[in-house]
Amino acid sequence: MRGYEQVFSYFLFTVPPFCSRCGVSLAEPLMLTDAQCRNAVCPEEKKQSRFADAGGLYLQVDRSGSKRWFWKYRIGGLEKRLALGSYPTVNLKLARQARDDARAQKSDGQDPVETRKIARLKETALAADTFKETALEWYEKNKVRWSEHYAIREKRNLEKDLFPHFAKRRISQIEPVELLTAIRKVEQRGALDVAHRVLTTARQVWRYAVATARAPRDISADLKGALTPHHGKHFAAITDPATLGDLIRVIRGYQGGPIVRAALQLAPMLFQRPGELRSAAWAEFDLDGAIWTIPAMRMKRKLDGKKNGHPHLVPLPKQAVKVLRELHPITGHGLLVFHGERSHDRPISDNTLRAALLTLGYGPTVQSVHGFRATARTILAEVLDFDPLIIEAQLAHSVKDANGRAYNRTTYMHQRATMLQNWADYLDKIATSADVV
Repeated sequence: MRGYEQVFSYFLFTVPPFCSRCGVSLAEPLMLTDAQCRNAVCPEEKKQSRFADAGGLYLQVDRSGSKRWFWKYRIGGLEKRLALGSYPTVNLKLARQARDDARAQKSDGQDPVETRKIARLKETALAADTFKETALEWYEKNKVRWSEHYAIREKRNLEKDLFPHFAKRRISQIEPVELLTAIRKVEQRGALDVAHRVLTTARQVWRYAVATARAPRDISADLKGALTPHHGKHFAAITDPATLGDLIRVIRGYQGGPIVRAALQLAPMLFQRPGELRSAAWAEFDLDGAIWTIPAMRMKRKLDGKKNGHPHLVPLPKQAVKVLRELHPITGHGLLVFHGERSHDRPISDNTLRAALLTLGYGPTVQSVHGFRATARTILAEVLDFDPLIIEAQLAHSVKDANGRAYNRTTYMHQRATMLQNWADYLDKIATSADVV
C-alpha cells in the first residue's frame, strides 16, 4: 500500500475528522459500541462533543456529563435533528431502533420533528378533554368578543342544558343520539327557540374540540333537521289607530307609581328598545336641547359596535320633555331615570312594564312593550306617510340599499325631530278620539 493510501486509511478508520470549535464530526466514523457510549466524555475545553454512529445517529455528551441521542437528517434541503432520548435510559440498541422508526416516517413523506410536535399537542389537548373542560376553554377564548348579554346566554346554555348531561364525559366519546336526547329535553319544555340556540352552542364547542384534537369530528352536524322547526314570533303590537288611541288613553290614566307611568308614556312616544328606555340615566338627557343621547355600550350591537360605535341620538318632542321634567323631582337626585323601588341603583325591570300593561288590560298577546316599535313603524309609514329610512334611523336599525351602502351613517336628525314631534302630536289626537284615521 502506498504511503498516501496508508495515511487516508488511518484518518478514515482511526481518527474521524471533526470541527475543532464545536466537536461535530465531519465524517461518519465506525459504529459505536456500548462501551464507547458508556465511557464517552466531553473534554473540559468544549461545551459538548458528538460521538457518531451510523445513518445520522449520534450521542451528544455535554460538559456536565449528560448524554443524549439525536438523529440528524435533511428534509426539503434543510438539516434538522430529532431528539431520541437520554443515555443510558435509551441504550444504543433502542436509539438505533428509534432512528430506524424516524427514517420510516421520513420515507412516508412525514417530517419526524413535526410529527412529534403534533403528537405532543394532541397529548396536551387530551389531558383536558371532557366536555366541560373543552366548553369552558372555548367560552373563555371567545367571550372577549361578545356582548355581555350574549356571553350570559351562552354560559346559560352550557350550564343549564349541556353540562348536566355531559360535563364529565370525554367529548370524543359522546354520540350524536345523546346530544339529540339532551336538546329534546329543552324542546319538551316548550322552548323551541332555546333548543335551537343550545344546538348552536354545542356546534361551536364541537368545532373547537375538533380544532384542538379533542374530538375526531363535529357530531352536531348529524342533528341537522332533527329538531322541531322554530318559527319566531313577532312581538305583539297594535297597528290600528283607534285601538292604539284607547291604549294611550288608559296609559295616561294609569294609577300606579309615577315612575312606571312615565316609562309607559315614553315607550310608545319614543319607541326605543325596552332595555334602552328602562336603563336610561339622567346624564344622557339634555332637556333644554331636547335630545337623548344613548351611549353605544347600551345599544343592541356587536361588541365592536358597542366599544367603537357612535351613540344613538333620540330627538325629544315637547311632550316627552314635559314627562321627564315632571319626573325629575322624584328621581332626579339619583343616577337612573326609572329606578326600582327596592334599589335606586337598578332600573325597573321589563316585567314591571309588562305587568303594568297587563293591569291595564293589554296582555302579551295584544301589546308588548317591545311591540311599540312595530306600532310606530307601521303607523308612521302607512298612515302618516313618513320615509321608512327616517323611521329605521329612529329605530337604530342598519339599513342598506341595493349596493350595500349602510344608510345608518346618516342620522337624519332634523327629519327625525320633525317626525317625532308629529308622532307625539298624533298620539295626543288619537287619545282624545280626534282625527283618527
